[in-house]
Amino acid sequence: MSIKDILKGSITFAVGVGIGVAVSSNKIKEKEKEILEEKKKLEEEKKRLKQELNEKLKNLERELKLKAKEELLKEKEKLSLEYQEKKKELLELEKELTKKQEVLASKEKEIKKLLKEIEEKENILKEKENILNEEIKKLEEMKQEEEKLLEKIANMTKEEAKNELIKRVEEEYRQELAQKFKKQLEELEREAEKEAQKILATTIQRLATSYVLDSTISVVDLPNNEMKGRIIGREGRNIRAFEMATGVDLIIDDTPEAVAISCFDPVRREIARIALERLIADGRIHPARIEEVVEKVKKEVEEDIINTGEQTCLEVGILDIHPEIKKLIGRLKFRTSYGQNILEHSKEVAYIAELLASELGLDVEKCKRAAFLHDVGKAIDHEEGGSHALIGAEILKKYGESEDICDMVAAHHDERPHKSIESIIVQVADALSAARPGARRESIDVYIKRLQKLESIAESFPGVQKAYAIQAGREIRIMVEPDKILDEEAELLAHEIARKIEEEVKFPGQIKVTVIREKRACDVAK
Repeated sequence: MSIKDILKGSITFAVGVGIGVAVSSNKIKEKEKEILEEKKKLEEEKKRLKQELNEKLKNLERELKLKAKEELLKEKEKLSLEYQEKKKELLELEKELTKKQEVLASKEKEIKKLLKEIEEKENILKEKENILNEEIKKLEEMKQEEEKLLEKIANMTKEEAKNELIKRVEEEYRQELAQKFKKQLEELEREAEKEAQKILATTIQRLATSYVLDSTISVVDLPNNEMKGRIIGREGRNIRAFEMATGVDLIIDDTPEAVAISCFDPVRREIARIALERLIADGRIHPARIEEVVEKVKKEVEEDIINTGEQTCLEVGILDIHPEIKKLIGRLKFRTSYGQNILEHSKEVAYIAELLASELGLDVEKCKRAAFLHDVGKAIDHEEGGSHALIGAEILKKYGESEDICDMVAAHHDERPHKSIESIIVQVADALSAARPGARRESIDVYIKRLQKLESIAESFPGVQKAYAIQAGREIRIMVEPDKILDEEAELLAHEIARKIEEEVKFPGQIKVTVIREKRACDVAK
């Protein structure tokens, strides 16, 4: 190949490269233009979106302002109505106040008139008093002159003459005076005794409350004899469930259309009676229903205790009593002492103390209050050790009663010394209420205390859930916690409780100790 050809080829190649570069340059410029145009479009789109966003924000702002104005208007209307109501109330109050001011003004005029009359009468009395003082002064002067004249005549001073006269009178009439003094003293004693008898008789006459001795058995009427079989249930499951839930002894015998509920604890007996009546009325008698009804009745009895306490305080007229003390007073409705209902006894003692205090001119309110609260310790004396009088005094002190009242309650059985005559009046009123014929029966109280002792012994053992003395104290039925007492341990527990009962309780015959361990597993089918 010649140089000429080489040069020609190089030139051709250079020209081709130049043309290619030019073409590439044109394409780059076109791309740049396209990019610029795209950029302009994006800027325009951005401006448009910004404008739309601003418009939406303005619209939203307008809507919010409108809503705020509406809410403000509503609030303004509401406040306006309240303002009008308050204004009416204020106008009514202003009218009442104006009336009261007019009444007060008229009373003030009357008082001023009375004060003026009193002032005039005082002035008249002062004048009379001055005249009387002058007369007394003249009489004193005359008396002194007479005494001087008598001393001059008798050659004796006033004291000497007085002593001589007393000596002669004592010598002549010593025996006669002694006899008269003795006679008058005997007459005074007889009169005092008659007056005391009169006060006590009047008090008892005004408070002659009839008592029905509380029994340990309640009778529930049945619609028919077939109901007895439903109460017993298949293989006795219903009656067992009822006795376990309530802690009573259900007696079903040959008595037509009636069953008996026996229990020393009146609260349990009342719960059992109400629950059984409801089950009979409902007709559905099975273990689950029995437990449900008994739990419901227990809550109702608790509410009844609270209501009874409040009503009794209103009835007696003692209102400023702590709510916990009212609750304890309500529990006294179900407590007895020697067959006498404690709540009725407390009311009667309060009335007797009130009358005795008024007759003797003592502090009536203090006597009445202490007498009404004197047995409040009996509401929990089976739960705590010690005398009910001292327990009651501690309870009253805890709930803000005055020291005088607490001392009077603590002393009503002579366990603390009496600090006032009012304290003795409370003790006397308590004795009068208890000593009336038919008010008390000792055997029931002894019997109840023995049954309570049996239950407390059983419940003192660990793992015992609840214990019930039934069959008039011939059997004690004990429910234990299945997670703490195993089947093998139940027999040992029964033996230990029986031995402790033998050591601590005196009883005739035998007492059967029954330990019941029941494990329940429950689930829900969905």
